[in-house]
Amino acid sequence: MNQSTSGYIEPSDLSLFTDRYELAMMEGYYESGHDPLATFSVYFRHLPPDRGYAIAAGLEQVIDYVETIEFGESAIEFLTDQGFDEDFLSYLASFEFTGEMRALPEGTPVFPNEPLLEITAPILEAQLFETFVLNQVGFQTLVATKAARMADVIRRRGDEQALIDFGSRRAHGTDAGLKAARAAYVGGFDGTSNVLAGERFGVSTYGTMAHSWVQSFDTEREAFASFADVYGDDAIYLVDTYDTVRGAERAVTVTDERDVRLGGVRLDSGDLIDLSKDVSEIVGDAGIVVSSGVDEHFLRTFFDGGGVATAFGPGTALTTSKDAPDSGVVYKLTAIEGDGELSASMKLSPGKVIYPCEKEIYRVERDGSYRYDVLAQRDEMLEGAGEPQLTTIYEDGSCVYTPPDLGSVRERTRRELETLPPRHRRVRDPEVYDVHISDGLETATRETERTIRDREL
Repeated sequence: MNQSTSGYIEPSDLSLFTDRYELAMMEGYYESGHDPLATFSVYFRHLPPDRGYAIAAGLEQVIDYVETIEFGESAIEFLTDQGFDEDFLSYLASFEFTGEMRALPEGTPVFPNEPLLEITAPILEAQLFETFVLNQVGFQTLVATKAARMADVIRRRGDEQALIDFGSRRAHGTDAGLKAARAAYVGGFDGTSNVLAGERFGVSTYGTMAHSWVQSFDTEREAFASFADVYGDDAIYLVDTYDTVRGAERAVTVTDERDVRLGGVRLDSGDLIDLSKDVSEIVGDAGIVVSSGVDEHFLRTFFDGGGVATAFGPGTALTTSKDAPDSGVVYKLTAIEGDGELSASMKLSPGKVIYPCEKEIYRVERDGSYRYDVLAQRDEMLEGAGEPQLTTIYEDGSCVYTPPDLGSVRERTRRELETLPPRHRRVRDPEVYDVHISDGLETATRETERTIRDREL
């Protein structure tokens, strides 16, 4: 296998990025000749705490996965050692997606029970995608939502301050750090500190200095002087290593002496509201970057307290979605082929009942604001139900969708959120957005449950 010593997963290994039971079920389907057409739906049962919406993200990585997945020689050798059957492994060696995929475009608000993505394909194919899809879509949607909440607070309470992802070092692995930087940009951030994310996704990169730079010199003044000599007008000085106010004063003195512009200062500890006010009086029009513990709740408090900043650097709270680290997104079978056509399917486990069938989301807009959604059967004829939200990504195994650039996705997020009424965007206790269930879907749900109970219970 092509796994580096750092543990970073190379694209050629992603065929094995799946849970064993997916492959076990696939082998069982293959050996028994049971390969009906099936629809799997990816959705939230419930939104995370204090979320009035979620922002769909991660679709582009799903497309990349479907386009490049290949069970190569090393993967087949490993699965042989794991005891999988030779004929089944021959099938995997020639694996190819032949089905259909429909999804919400990235940057679209989504609500409980609404599909972020639906796959309809022979069950042998569709089963394989569960682990990767949940991993990428679930995580990126969490981070994009967290980022969107911060950006929304700044739009409503701030003064166009920049948001920079500072969280890579706190991410749960390299892939998580990269995808968090991407998802943060989708949600409305302006850039990232992670250079590889900048190279991979075309996102602007930013950075200042660490406390270790200051500590490595005999004095803070000497540290700032050396930094100014190297970076001139572009230098941003971390001023809280010893005393924040005196640090800000030294940054002004050093830049004045060298006749360079004070690019800015960064505050990373202490009472950031009061310190930002004090430092603002010292540095004038120079930028003030505030980091340490930044999230949407901090931002609201910061602005309410009259804090002064030109940029924020959220880290841990963003990259781990600290207050809501589990998306709860699921991948569930909602239709299965019988007698040559797709028939509704659902599970009846207490607390985990799902809406069956292939579905569509209709979003109703009036006077420039979203009013409610209608969750319906895919081909159900509805009058005045608003605009359909799901886009066809694959037809007959071929990709028919070109993902937009991230800048366009970021703008879509902003535009969509501005159309969602503020009461649903509140940081605390948002009002629940109405998702109506169509008559057809309600009927199909009752009939499917009745059929299953008559047959199985």
